[in-house]
Amino acid sequence: MSDILLRADGLSITFGGLKAVQDVSLDVKAGTLTALVGPNGAGKTTLFGLLSGFLTPTAGRVEFQGRDITGQAPYDTARQGLTRTFQIVQPFGAQTVRENIAVGAHLHQRDRRAALREAEEVALRTNLQAQLDKPAADLTVCGRKRLELARALATKPRLLLLDEVLAGLNPSEIDEVIPVVREIADSGVTVLMIEHVMRAVMSLAEHVWVLAQGKLIAAGTPREVTSDPAVIEAYLGHGTAARLAAQSGAAVAMGGAQ
Repeated sequence: MSDILLRADGLSITFGGLKAVQDVSLDVKAGTLTALVGPNGAGKTTLFGLLSGFLTPTAGRVEFQGRDITGQAPYDTARQGLTRTFQIVQPFGAQTVRENIAVGAHLHQRDRRAALREAEEVALRTNLQAQLDKPAADLTVCGRKRLELARALATKPRLLLLDEVLAGLNPSEIDEVIPVVREIADSGVTVLMIEHVMRAVMSLAEHVWVLAQGKLIAAGTPREVTSDPAVIEAYLGHGTAARLAAQSGAAVAMGGAQ
């Protein structure tokens, strides 16, 4: 049996004249924690929409666990074990944290009391146990991010797509959430994350894909992609890689002259 859990083959989508994602192919192996990075507007969240069924590609194919799920309804995809979070978090504000997490558990659990018990177990994994009875509307930004993660985790995913789960958090909050993501991956859930916080990518991801203007421009370990000239150009502008190389060369020369 193949260890490829998710496969995207030649995925493209066009909105009017805009080619938001262009011929993207990637394989996500079971049991890995990988990342998708790129500058703002690169098409990362659009790609997540294609992978999870929220968008139907203009061309290409998505396979999950060896089955074609291209354009399949998101709730069917979630039932099969592929769940995503959203960059803009929108909890049910009037409901408690426990009730919000139970919404995810209801994907596979009909009994209300059982779903609420499962919510408590998930809250422990996401450090929300002390806030279970608090209305979701009263949570901090960090609390809402944890809640979004908890709701997705309550669906019992095999593959979890995390869309900027660290966005909007301060450095200490980021330090608190990174181990939560690591624990989820260590528990056997395959994780593919979109992330701009590069220190999180460097410490968590085994493999990274870089998207720019809808196209994959690089792939490899975090260190490999962050030193790739094409990636530097995509983030910092045309000519930057050459300037940095020249500056590095000059620094080496100056060091040798001392």
